[in-house]
Amino acid sequence: MKKKTALIFGITGQDGSYLAEFLLKKNYIVHGVKRRSSSPNTDRIDHIFDSIDYKNERLFLHYGDLSDNGSIYRIIYETNPDEIYNLAAQSHVKVSFFVPEYTADITGLGCLRILEIIRQYKKKIKFYQASSSEMFGNSKPPQNEKTKFIPQSIYAISKVFAFNCTANYRDAYKIHASNGILFNHESPRRGPNFVTKKIVQGLVRIKRKEQKILTLGNIYTKRDWGHAKDYVESMWKILQQKKPDDYVIGTNKSISVKRFVELTAKKIGIKIKWQGKGLNEIGINLKDNKTIIKIDKKYFRPTEVNYLVADFKKAKKILGWKPKYDINNLIEDMIKNEK
Repeated sequence: MKKKTALIFGITGQDGSYLAEFLLKKNYIVHGVKRRSSSPNTDRIDHIFDSIDYKNERLFLHYGDLSDNGSIYRIIYETNPDEIYNLAAQSHVKVSFFVPEYTADITGLGCLRILEIIRQYKKKIKFYQASSSEMFGNSKPPQNEKTKFIPQSIYAISKVFAFNCTANYRDAYKIHASNGILFNHESPRRGPNFVTKKIVQGLVRIKRKEQKILTLGNIYTKRDWGHAKDYVESMWKILQQKKPDDYVIGTNKSISVKRFVELTAKKIGIKIKWQGKGLNEIGINLKDNKTIIKIDKKYFRPTEVNYLVADFKKAKKILGWKPKYDINNLIEDMIKNEK
């Protein structure tokens, strides 16, 4: 039986690395796109790229960039994929306020560039667009496929654009193009500038006396957090459907950033006592009565998303998908990686 070929934009990111592993286990030939960088940026996939099982056989990397239509065109025509997964983006919400044009170009127009090439391609290619729960903004929870988008950042606005492009090309040109609206998903491979990784890494270092203070922003925002390993399986399941469609992916459970801190601290043996309010709120280590958590307004977003929680009934019913990890399993896996 002929092996399927998948092309992953964003293979060097958290989701891309787990998806590459997943597809290789499914016996795919996997091609990934990475940007040229002055420093190595393949640490999340080096363990599979250099392994005996996959080296030079079923995993290949290509230089390209979603801002460069020529490189996208070349890679698609060279690899001739059956499935394309667009996971690439300027994915940090707060950073999108500082580099709005770049975020819109990569996160929004990048998707359109891929779709336009697929539209004109010689064979049918299935396309997956990584959409985000940030698109819902402050819509009333729980959020599902029918919930109104009220984006609160340039990142979210760009994701809404990409979502609508995917839906439009599906309707207008009969492309097998689907959106996975993924709620927050984390893992040991999450970048250190994301709050969950920052919390886990910071508290572990504090426990080891390698760090004194963990500085956070708004600790009262609530998020639906899952594990990236679960979520990449949903991506694959979405593209195996006969009919393309859009699906919300999440856990249907939501906790605040503050609660994430408390759960993490408890698991590594730190007892925290909170004092103060607003920007003056602090977390105190009860063992030595020292302040270990502070709040700084520089980590607040100009416009905040307060409460996200997924209603994933559609994915459960049609895809047969549900998360295997809960918040405790997720935090434990992230802590284990820091030891």
